[in-house]
Amino acid sequence: MAWGGFIAVIETDPPSTFNAGDGQIFAMIPSKKTFVLLALLVLPILTAGCTTPTHDLYLFGSINSAGRVAGSRDTALNGLYRRTPDGGFAHLGLNYPAMLTGSFDPRDARVFYVAALSGVLRTADGGRTWRIATSWDMTESKSIMVDPNDPDTVYAALPDGVGVSSDRGTTWQRRENGLPSRGKYTQVITVDRTRAGRVLAGCEVGIYLTENAAKSWRQVLPTRETVNDLQQSPHDPKLWLAATQSAGALVSRDGGLTWEKIPGVPSAHALYNVAFDATHPQRLALASWTYGLLTSEDGGANWTERNAGLPAPPRVWRTAVDPDTGRLYAAITGRALYVSDDFGRTWTNGGMENSRIQGFVFVPKSAR
Repeated sequence: MAWGGFIAVIETDPPSTFNAGDGQIFAMIPSKKTFVLLALLVLPILTAGCTTPTHDLYLFGSINSAGRVAGSRDTALNGLYRRTPDGGFAHLGLNYPAMLTGSFDPRDARVFYVAALSGVLRTADGGRTWRIATSWDMTESKSIMVDPNDPDTVYAALPDGVGVSSDRGTTWQRRENGLPSRGKYTQVITVDRTRAGRVLAGCEVGIYLTENAAKSWRQVLPTRETVNDLQQSPHDPKLWLAATQSAGALVSRDGGLTWEKIPGVPSAHALYNVAFDATHPQRLALASWTYGLLTSEDGGANWTERNAGLPAPPRVWRTAVDPDTGRLYAAITGRALYVSDDFGRTWTNGGMENSRIQGFVFVPKSAR
């Protein structure tokens, strides 16, 4: 009999069937076949919609120890967190107050690089031990990314340009030919996953492109203020989105060569980052201190504020979308991490109380 999608199997000998009414059918089968029938009919139904996560989620953030008595020991842990099987988050490795984001070696996720106040931090053992990879003249890194097609090469966005390592973070050099002499503050750097050495950088005065591993750069979009985020679509590598300080949200449909403003997205105040939904090609999200969480479910044609259920005012510092489930995340500054399984229509508190989350990174478990 079918009850909410389940099938009841009753052992009898000889085999027979009978109608239980309302179209419900009992199947009478010999006992020796029961196990096989259950495996074929019941188990696929039980497992429908159940997926095993294929990514680990890492958060980069700090915890505000509100109410701490002066002179007492501060037990708050800052830096890198990893999602646990129960949906919580466990601190990993170094207690460091200013980690912004990270990038992992696709060949071995124990090797990863973190943009931090001291420069670029590197671990080769999954976060147990660390070292500062850059020298005194490359500090306060803002963004970091490994080239997935040339994993020995790592790019770092710096307050005064771009740093590059070609030997897994052992040595670094500046590669800034073509960046402006003034205004080369670089907030974000993103590597094109389709070709080694093709990189876009969001700077104080626009978006810059290199196609030769940062040996030379050229401006592909001028802006009056900083480009805060650059993301490549997981569905279409030619599609890129940018979030800016004062020019709203921008889209490129030719791999970052040309850009246009996205209609319907406010631009009077800053947008901090943009996120694609890898499970749904039409879903996008934008984070803003002023506007809160903005979403589109038609590829950016229309946008909706999804702030109902978030703490007021909705100071959304970062957003992300889980590539396995489509779960939407909103990091509310000084409050907590909020999660939504209906793309922002409803929200629940996801933990990380009193936190400021600077970045989300999803890492394939297969890279462990």
